[in-house]
Amino acid sequence: MVNAPHYKALAPPAPGHTSSSFPRAQDVTWTSTNFKTLLTWGPKPSEDYSYTVEYAAIGQNRDQNPHCIRSKETSCDLSSSLSQLNKTYIAEVLSEPPRGVSSDLVEFPHTSSERFCPYQDTNIAKPDFKIKEGRDRRSVTLDVVDQLTALFEGDRQLTIRDVFADELQYRVTYRRATSTGKKVVNSKSKTIEMTGLDQDQSYCFEVQVFIPSRKGDKQLGALSKPQCSKGEKPFTDVYSVPVIAGGIFLILAVVAIIVITVVCCKRRSNKAKNNEKEGQPLSSV
Repeated sequence: MVNAPHYKALAPPAPGHTSSSFPRAQDVTWTSTNFKTLLTWGPKPSEDYSYTVEYAAIGQNRDQNPHCIRSKETSCDLSSSLSQLNKTYIAEVLSEPPRGVSSDLVEFPHTSSERFCPYQDTNIAKPDFKIKEGRDRRSVTLDVVDQLTALFEGDRQLTIRDVFADELQYRVTYRRATSTGKKVVNSKSKTIEMTGLDQDQSYCFEVQVFIPSRKGDKQLGALSKPQCSKGEKPFTDVYSVPVIAGGIFLILAVVAIIVITVVCCKRRSNKAKNNEKEGQPLSSV
């Protein structure tokens, strides 16, 4: 990086300011998911000092985000600042006087970050997808939703497909619902047809983004929530319409017989009670 800039006094310098008056930032860390990129650090500053963030692509001049100059915050959103996605950046957090306060220091205490490349290092969140089962009951189509990023082109919010283009793939991990053995399929399309499945078996699927050009554990995004196909045949596929109609008729006939039997039994019981009453002698007045 280039040499640290010299700061001109904004007002007569406050007496007694030394580099030890402004504690260095600690734990300067990049946090990035779907190109939403934050620089974070600690500790929370006192009333006596503030933080300024400077960043630069390797070999280029430093720049500042206007929202992260002499701030009391311990994070800075650099999502829109790191516009050259394939460049590698380093950021520095400077400990400075509060806004409106000058200092006679030429160089303020600062802490540097690790190197960060948005294209290579941002984490990819878990995708959403829908399942559609084929009529032959031996195939399933997964329709994956391309995720939105924190990046914009004019007023249009970019998706990960806009950013990674032909490098974007999806990895599907699947298994029978009753088995622990897993299989893996990669697809360049967001509409993924899974064929050759065992008929009428339920399968469970998980999807994640796969970027082969990235290194190590950055190739794969987060796993989606598992979704399972139904698998079993519909009732109308197992039994024909005449069989179903016959079953319904049989059920209705059984219900009718039960009702008729109950009514007949009830009538016989009432008739027997009436006969008993008629056979009894009249009581004297």
